[in-house]
Amino acid sequence: MELRIAGTVNDSIVDGPGIRFTIFTQGCPHNCEGCHNPQTHDFSGGTLVDTDELLEKIKGNPLLDGVTFSGGEPFCQAHVLAELGKEIKSLGMDIITYTGYTFEKLYENREQNGWGELLSVTDYLIDGPFILDKKDWEIKFRGSSNQRYIDCQESLKQGTAVECEP
Repeated sequence: MELRIAGTVNDSIVDGPGIRFTIFTQGCPHNCEGCHNPQTHDFSGGTLVDTDELLEKIKGNPLLDGVTFSGGEPFCQAHVLAELGKEIKSLGMDIITYTGYTFEKLYENREQNGWGELLSVTDYLIDGPFILDKKDWEIKFRGSSNQRYIDCQESLKQGTAVECEP
């Protein structure tokens, strides 16, 4: 399958706990003021890559604790990321997904656009748009204080967002 990405980082320590392979998806409808990845907004930008190539890079790094889907907006390519996520999970790695949507919006619309599929492989969801007025340098793995670090699997079981600490 093909995924449109802005780029990857082979060994990130800022996109979740541990050492992570981060995939920056291309295309975002949110256009948050002050976004630190504005180059990822254009849906026709970036590069198309085969998910098998990404999986080989992930397999090639024995130091990884997990994989992070960032953006852009990962839920704009949810089906492809969900399929890649299944392969990543089979390697015993966890998945963090960043999104400008709220868990509630994604959960409400989980039957559409592959959103439920991507939620089903996501261990931790960092949700909500970046809000410049709520920018906070002190919170882990988030840019603004409105964003939540959510235990996605527990949230799916309970049908409501269950926040946790990274």
